[in-house]
Amino acid sequence: MKVMAWARNTRRTIRSGDRHLDAYGASFLAVTIAALLVVLFMIAAPNAIADNHDRPAHSSPDAIASDSKFKGHLPITELNEDQAILHALNRLAYGPRPGDAERIRQMGLEKWIDQQLHPDSLDDSALDKRLEKYPTLNMPAKELLDKFPPPQLAAKRAGETLEEYKQQMAEKRREAPTQTMAQSTTQTMDSVNDNSYRAQQQLAKMQGPNRIIAELSMAKIDRAVYSQRQLEAVMEDFWFNHFNVFANKGADKWMLTAYVRDTIRPHTMGKFQDLLTATAKSPAMLFFLDNWQSVDPVAFKDHQQEIAMRRARYQGIFAGGFPPNPGTFPGPNSRFPGAQGGARLQQQDRGLNENYGREVMELHTVGVDTAYTQQDVIEMARCLTGWTVREPRRDPDFVFRPEFHAEGKKVVMGHTFNYGGEKDGEEALKMLASDPHTAKFISTELARHFVSDVPPPALVDRMTKEYESSGGDIRSVMKTMIYSPEFWSKQTYRAKVKTPFELVASTARALNADVTIALPLAQWVGRMGEPLFLCQPPTGYSDKAETWVNTGALLNRLNFALTFSSGRLAGSSIDLSAMFGPDASKDPEMALARSLDLFLGGQVEPPTRQTLGSRLNDPQILQARLDDPVKQVNEGLLSGLVLGTPEFQRR
Repeated sequence: MKVMAWARNTRRTIRSGDRHLDAYGASFLAVTIAALLVVLFMIAAPNAIADNHDRPAHSSPDAIASDSKFKGHLPITELNEDQAILHALNRLAYGPRPGDAERIRQMGLEKWIDQQLHPDSLDDSALDKRLEKYPTLNMPAKELLDKFPPPQLAAKRAGETLEEYKQQMAEKRREAPTQTMAQSTTQTMDSVNDNSYRAQQQLAKMQGPNRIIAELSMAKIDRAVYSQRQLEAVMEDFWFNHFNVFANKGADKWMLTAYVRDTIRPHTMGKFQDLLTATAKSPAMLFFLDNWQSVDPVAFKDHQQEIAMRRARYQGIFAGGFPPNPGTFPGPNSRFPGAQGGARLQQQDRGLNENYGREVMELHTVGVDTAYTQQDVIEMARCLTGWTVREPRRDPDFVFRPEFHAEGKKVVMGHTFNYGGEKDGEEALKMLASDPHTAKFISTELARHFVSDVPPPALVDRMTKEYESSGGDIRSVMKTMIYSPEFWSKQTYRAKVKTPFELVASTARALNADVTIALPLAQWVGRMGEPLFLCQPPTGYSDKAETWVNTGALLNRLNFALTFSSGRLAGSSIDLSAMFGPDASKDPEMALARSLDLFLGGQVEPPTRQTLGSRLNDPQILQARLDDPVKQVNEGLLSGLVLGTPEFQRR
């Protein structure tokens, strides 16, 4: 167990003067508190997640947020200002950074929310500067394929066998740490061996196509931690999950960067119809759900026969024979033996692929419970025939091929489409986007993510009506949700469990971490069960508590918090002493109070406070033996335990 391993190693890094701590004591403390926190979470979770009507209010009625300048028209009637700010930062952002709460208090919560709903109004140049270190983010798929070719193509370019090429790449990965050390000659040995160097070693081993997903993952974390446009970052994650694409399916690894950059991000707050159409025409989605291979069987056979005839007509020229007789062009070459027999088809028969036709209805629009039939799926797939990708492993752009399209009438869910060509698919998608079932399905998904695992029906109905009246305007639906009393209710407060990605981002923000290389953070997200861009089912990752709440997962989360807060996470640095202040280093009670205020906004349940407070005299916290009068508070350990509490694990 990593908690135990961490505790055993603590005596090598934590001292009080020259006195080492006892490894068994460290192990006992970490495991004991971990077990207690897990129990607290499992007890508190049902109340917070399913139905926390009976949870006591965190403040007296006269503390309820009532300042009109602060809340404007927001219907906040059950939370005080501190709770409302924390709630907004946890739901519409990736949690607070130091100073965020005070800035919102000064400017007003409604104004902050309005800025988040209009992200173009916010300056994100500091984030853009950070992202400059990821050159792949601005490359089109064609360039990525050229610079990071598949192993088979790279081996062919190098004139090597595939096995020889793989051995060469393995050798480069082994040499990477040495090369990184050589590039760090101007640093002292102490700084060479720091977290930054360890992260550089890990990143240097990311060569070939895997570098693409590594940079995409690091940029996603940087955006969540540092972007001023927090709601846009949250919505980008939401919509990617909704329109999930698995990075390791064939050529998708090279198409995914453009999918996030050009398809998802520009449409996070726009019309749902535009987002739906953009994903349907995305090479990444076309490849992932196999629509790029979907053709009308009759049209495909006719096309193949036409190719065969063309080959037959020109076979004499291509085979070194004679050109056609004068006056017969472009007819068959009667001088070349066998020309009249036609050419053999070089490609296997292809037909209709229903994968995308089914998923665009079941997962992307109307939902699985809608009364559509298998015939509707087939007809939807027929509408989308000919929507394909030009050379997926060379030039993966969207292209419509009319020769593969199913012409004629199609009927999907009672709607007839007979426009011909690409417009059949466009109009079918438009119909799905404007369907009342889609309005309810998308509203439910949004409410589930931002409000509750079981969203209130009245809220969903309100959002559904706004979707229909606004023509599927995402920003309007979000505003309706945010300006609903259900969003600000006590039942909603801390009722959602953070996914691993949300936990990693919120922890980095809470610790005010300087993340120079985000790869280790991305690896922690994967270790906790949510590897970025690697969800295989088209459903995407769940954001329901039941997916992430179990004893093993919670212990793993605590391990992450302890590693990060103790300053041992590669690629990141933190300065707890600056956050806590000098006076907290000698006073465990003050250190705990500062920690609870910094990371939980001072809003903590009594059982959690009691659990943490009961251990303040432990030698591991004080970094001293039981009989040692010197007290030097281990702020890293204390912070990790607070970040592992049920209150921080929920949002």
